[in-house]
Amino acid sequence: MNPIHKPLATLAAALALAACGPQETTSNPTPAAIEDSRTPAQREAERTPYQLEAAFAKASADFGVPADLLKAISYTETRWEMVQGHEEFEGMPAAYGLMALRGAKLSEGARLAGVSEEAVRTQPEANIRAAAALLSAYANELKVAREDLGAWAPAAAKLSGIENTDAQAQYIHQGVYDVLRKGAVAQTPAGELAVSLMPSQVQAKFASRSVHAMSADYAPAIWRASPNYNARPSGTDISMIVIHTCEGGYAGCWGWLTNSAAGASAHYVVNEAGTEISQLVAETNRAWHVAASYDCGLNGSVMCGLNGASVNNFSVGIEHGGFASQASFPAGQIDASAKLSCDISRDRTVVRDSYHIVAHGRLQPYNRTDPGPNWPWSSYITKVKSFCGDGTPTTGLVIDSNNAANDSTKGYVELSANWISSSATAGYYGSGYYHAPTAAVSDPATFWFYLPAAATKTIDAWWTSGTNRSNAAPFIITDANGTQLASVKMNQQVGGGSWNTLGTWSFPAGWNKVQLSRWAPEGFVVVADAIQVR
Repeated sequence: MNPIHKPLATLAAALALAACGPQETTSNPTPAAIEDSRTPAQREAERTPYQLEAAFAKASADFGVPADLLKAISYTETRWEMVQGHEEFEGMPAAYGLMALRGAKLSEGARLAGVSEEAVRTQPEANIRAAAALLSAYANELKVAREDLGAWAPAAAKLSGIENTDAQAQYIHQGVYDVLRKGAVAQTPAGELAVSLMPSQVQAKFASRSVHAMSADYAPAIWRASPNYNARPSGTDISMIVIHTCEGGYAGCWGWLTNSAAGASAHYVVNEAGTEISQLVAETNRAWHVAASYDCGLNGSVMCGLNGASVNNFSVGIEHGGFASQASFPAGQIDASAKLSCDISRDRTVVRDSYHIVAHGRLQPYNRTDPGPNWPWSSYITKVKSFCGDGTPTTGLVIDSNNAANDSTKGYVELSANWISSSATAGYYGSGYYHAPTAAVSDPATFWFYLPAAATKTIDAWWTSGTNRSNAAPFIITDANGTQLASVKMNQQVGGGSWNTLGTWSFPAGWNKVQLSRWAPEGFVVVADAIQVR
């Protein structure tokens, strides 16, 4: 089987947290001189030589737990990312670190490993060691034959904290041991090996999962009924889709929400790869996924007639395996979710825009942030529309203003600290945009893109519109030879939330660039959000 390759942006986030010194966040790119031709990956490689492989090997040796098992559990739980926990469901404490330890297990693991709980929450090595110490204790308790990798399955299931037996079976067979059979590889941004898990023919010694019926509302989904729902108020129309993250893995998420003790539910849960969706509550019924009354002031003053009503009355909730703190979301998961949202919106006549397909954190901001700052909102809404046949799909290479969403081998953005990150105006691409006041200074936002061979390409730009935007925002197109091909002035007071064509030019192979300059009539702002090369 082909090994699973870890996305570089996600690994970079884990590496940054693992490094000894302070690191810059992916949402606030490092200011860099325009003439600096190094990619972000090259610069990161010079700063962050940390390797996770050694941390897994040491914990394995010290606690007598197979290193491959530790790696596979970490990959299944967090995709090897050092997550920072948030609570999504009452009764399920926040998860932390590469191993997604939470609650009493985090405390006990810290005690057994001889490290502080704070270290387990914040330090990769301590987090791995706490998980290894717990697994070792469970192996003693369960009398695991330590030399037999397949025999560790019950200990891995116990570490997961999943109580639902079908969810346990899925976690073991389609999660941990599936990763062990396929293998996985992660590289540093410099292309060096950070973590590797070679494929193995191991089989888990664990009971198999049950067969389930399929959903009546959405044909690709598996029906797994939750008892946590009630009827919608009579005469209530479904008018909103709410996007959540589970703050944990897929199997544990649906396993918890089908438990009456959870006191919570969602209509759907989408797995990390986008290969499976569970439906827990019929769309016509009221799932318990938002603990807030609607306030249109939090949502662009849309649907104000519903103020004071429970959001659950008129919404469908979609949970996603993963975390609000993760650096990016898998493309397969985003596509599967967008197809589901299209189906719901079409069947229930939900408007397909960012005021009717919204974040849990927007509606319940006092104690929820999901799905987090890196959920790709504009591209997600665009995909929903495209799947429903009413949108213009992205057709080329997109360079986002958030480098966490970019493949740094193909494109990235550079801009100075004078540019301010924001998501205040709706219609942005990805997770937000940058803006800066116009002035008699260039100080551009530079979108770099790499072409392996000479080609003629059309360049589009995306921005959010407003009356304070410049009506003469200068976009400068320069090829890899340093030749300025054009300077195009665009009116950013209009055309927001869509691609706007700058022009078509012939580019040589190499690193070409599109720059948005601040040099325009003063009293306005220019918005750097995303470009598309097609």
